[in-house]
Amino acid sequence: MSHSHLDAIDAQLWPGVAEVPVPRFGAWRARRAEAQFAQACDAAGLVLEGADADLRVAHDALFDRLAHGGWVGFAESYLAGEWTTPDSAHLVRVLKRLLGAGYAPKTPAVTESPATGGELPTELVKLYAGDRVSHQGGIFSTGVPTTVRESVPAYERSGAKEHFVDVTHLSEPTAVDREDLRSAQERAAAWLADATRVGAGSHVLVFPATGLQAAVQAAERRAVVDILTADPERAEAVREHLVLAGVSDNVACQDIEHLVPSPQEWRGRYDAIISIEALESLGSRERGRYVQAIDRLLDASGRAVIQATVATEQMTGPGRDALQALKAYVWPGLGLLTVPEINKLVERSTGLRIVAQTHTGPHYRESLEQERSFFVGHLREAAAAGFDPVYRRLWTYQFALREALFALGMADSVQFTLVHRNRGGRR
Repeated sequence: MSHSHLDAIDAQLWPGVAEVPVPRFGAWRARRAEAQFAQACDAAGLVLEGADADLRVAHDALFDRLAHGGWVGFAESYLAGEWTTPDSAHLVRVLKRLLGAGYAPKTPAVTESPATGGELPTELVKLYAGDRVSHQGGIFSTGVPTTVRESVPAYERSGAKEHFVDVTHLSEPTAVDREDLRSAQERAAAWLADATRVGAGSHVLVFPATGLQAAVQAAERRAVVDILTADPERAEAVREHLVLAGVSDNVACQDIEHLVPSPQEWRGRYDAIISIEALESLGSRERGRYVQAIDRLLDASGRAVIQATVATEQMTGPGRDALQALKAYVWPGLGLLTVPEINKLVERSTGLRIVAQTHTGPHYRESLEQERSFFVGHLREAAAAGFDPVYRRLWTYQFALREALFALGMADSVQFTLVHRNRGGRR
């Protein structure tokens, strides 16, 4: 069968997109995949034809891909332009409704590979985060925090069976527009600095460079800051931003070989450590080394904060399957842990303990919506920067998928505050 619509796709860059797979018992499995997809769309209330269509299928290759790769094939078909939506908001709607309806095409697991170096390209980040060359979820001013102290299981191999954690939830933000995103991200950075009690003279470590805004916030409080990045291109962009922000005298950006520094690669003792959006992308083998590095580098009386996307109790099998596409094409070590799993990881791997956690999911979802809108508004600039149509569709898709998971309550963003257990539980 001819697939001339794929001729313009670079097969070296996008081998899984440029070629339509031929599943075993291909014709029969493709017909079954088409029937299952139609049933799922009907159950989800999605319109496939007419002026009000939520999505349009332009090529039957979609069903070969669904039969072969499930949710990964569904994403690859979108990247190939084989199905489309009127706009990116409809893409969120399609993903949200299919996941909400429990659409579960058989999805082979993507082989995990650890994140060993590069962060997101600086030119890409600028297309949705503006000139800040960093990205993180925001906290909007209309959210109201509520804090309770909860007893949680202790996972250390000896000692108490439970301990207390201050758990904060933020209410939904209201009346938000794109202009609010910058202040929301600055507010989120301030919360991270507050959680680690950064002040004048504090020695602060920020890694990876995703936490650039937190580093600027710490420097503005007259702290001394080190930023670690395993991406030389990102390091150069960070240094330029630090000069423009007027904090280059207080902040040093250091190149390291690996995203998680070994004792030979980086030494020091810090009053505060801030890490944003690293844990979920590292891969299962690296996560223990990641929290152990924080343990090693944190001063005995210091505080660390980890911001991570987590899976909630509402996460489903189809939700995890849908994330396989992002594992295949964006974050090769991607895996969303639950809050109890992160508690267990910290206590089994280190001498640290989580003493507070702030749930900011509704605000993170709103941040994703604003970033998606900002990126889609700069597609021409993305093309001029060298991102081809497949890459541009990929980035739109990953925003929409994550936004859908947050909207369904399957994912949450949490700031975890950690201290050494030998502090005797002092806050």
